[in-house]
Amino acid sequence: MKETINFAVIGAGGFAQFAAAEFVKVPGTRLVGVFDQDEQNAELLKGIQSDISIYSSAEDLCMDSNIDLVYIATPPYLHYSQSKLALLSGKHVICEKPAAIKLEHAIELRDLAKSKQLLYVVNLMQRYNKLYAAVSELIQKQILGEFLHGFFENYASDEKLTEQHWFWDEEMSGGIFIEHGVHFFDMFSGWLGEGEVLSAFKLNRTGHPDVWDKYQSTVQYGNGWVNFYHGFDQPKAMDRQEMRLQFERGEITLYEWVPTRLKMTALCNEEQLQMLQSIFKGAQIDFLEKHTTPRVTRGRFKTISYNYKISLDTGDAVQKNTLYQELVTSMFIDQAAWIRDHHHVRVINQDNAVNSLAMAVKSEQLASNK
Repeated sequence: MKETINFAVIGAGGFAQFAAAEFVKVPGTRLVGVFDQDEQNAELLKGIQSDISIYSSAEDLCMDSNIDLVYIATPPYLHYSQSKLALLSGKHVICEKPAAIKLEHAIELRDLAKSKQLLYVVNLMQRYNKLYAAVSELIQKQILGEFLHGFFENYASDEKLTEQHWFWDEEMSGGIFIEHGVHFFDMFSGWLGEGEVLSAFKLNRTGHPDVWDKYQSTVQYGNGWVNFYHGFDQPKAMDRQEMRLQFERGEITLYEWVPTRLKMTALCNEEQLQMLQSIFKGAQIDFLEKHTTPRVTRGRFKTISYNYKISLDTGDAVQKNTLYQELVTSMFIDQAAWIRDHHHVRVINQDNAVNSLAMAVKSEQLASNK
């Protein structure tokens, strides 16, 4: 077992600079190299580690036996070929989302990594969020009853996305479901189990027939639906996200695409209240109703008995960027633990990359009538 994991970066844009700065905070981790087609970007990583090597190609980087892990943060159309190159060179791989544009390529990468006993993972870091884990526990314990319906509404900014940006070129990005939506397909599948894409649509921008900026997908999870909407058409000042899950005895709403805040309205008895207080420690709870003798009501042909109607509010003490840093660091710690000990059970693994892409590809096919 190596005491230090040496990693290198392919694609040194703004997010790679952000992520690499978080990776090096993990003890036993060292940034040793970088390749970017724009050497000025590569030079910027020297601000994290001054003595890194700058390579003239991805091939040269992957040939260096001193490198244990390759972090890939290039546009999506390059992810498959660069991940495959790194894996065939015996390197562990952490790749930005998505795994690939084509599902068969993601499956190939997953299977290749397994056959070579190498780490391969896509940075779907949402599952490391404490609010994500709290919602998971609430659902598993069925504190609010059966899941009925949900939505994710993403009113995202396109302020920095020029008309020539690769983001709008579906040959390079895969489209918004694939480039961005995989995060949220993975989140809801983690909460609700395997989903089935029922329908999907997309609209292009008025006057710009090649710019597809609004996407909608409906996915069935068990006996409930979730509607996913992504619109990249807002100024930065109006960028906002909201997701909601409706249950038999209440609802929860999370804010921001990396959720920083949760609000809940619920009917609960004394035991369920104590469970909520245990899961959402420190949350502000306001009592909208209090009944010494349980009140009996009905919904979905069921009798519901409750002592309290509550409003719960938690989170928002940490800024989104700070939380984002924590999630990226937690992801790297988890993956590095597996590199050192293959018995370690990771929060996310290569299957998350494939399963989330499968839903994104199906959504894109339905939206494009392919």
